[in-house]
Formats: sequence, structure tokens, C-alpha cells
Amino acid sequence: MHGYGIARQIEQTSDDLLSINYGTLYPALLKLEQEGYIASEWGLSDRNREAKYYQLTRAGRKQLETETQEWEQMTAILARFLSPKKGYA
Repeated sequence: MHGYGIARQIEQTSDDLLSINYGTLYPALLKLEQEGYIASEWGLSDRNREAKYYQLTRAGRKQLETETQEWEQMTAILARFLSPKKGYA
């Protein structure tokens, strides 16, 4: 997916609750590429314009899995603090 497509996908997935600033998106994509988590190549967009397309690398998929597990663990911990204790209501 190209940068604009990534931003739109994030916005659509969040029902437009997350708005992407392109001034931060592209530096973030560059950093991910430098770290080896994504790879890029130039191609033509559906509007026949040159666009840089990004995809996850093997290292990126592994990092995504690790980050997802850590996120799920953290949200489970936070849920314990935010939910009412049984028997204390």
C-alpha cells in the first residue's frame, strides 16, 4: 500500500476517530524501513501517479506479532484496574 492509502486505511478502520498527519506518517515509514520492518518500492498509483509502496518484511511481521502480544498483555492488566472488583461493589 502507498503512504496515502495507509493513512486512509487507518482513518477508515478507526471510523475517522484517528486522523493521520502526513508530516509524521512519512518520517515514521522511513524509520520503519531503516529498521528493516518494512520495504518499499516505487510504482504507479490507481491514478497513474508515481507512488512509493510499502510492505511488511519478515522482521516486520515478527515485530508486529511481538508488539501485539505486549499490547494485549498491557490492555488485560489495565482492564483489571478499570473494572469493578467482584464483591466490592
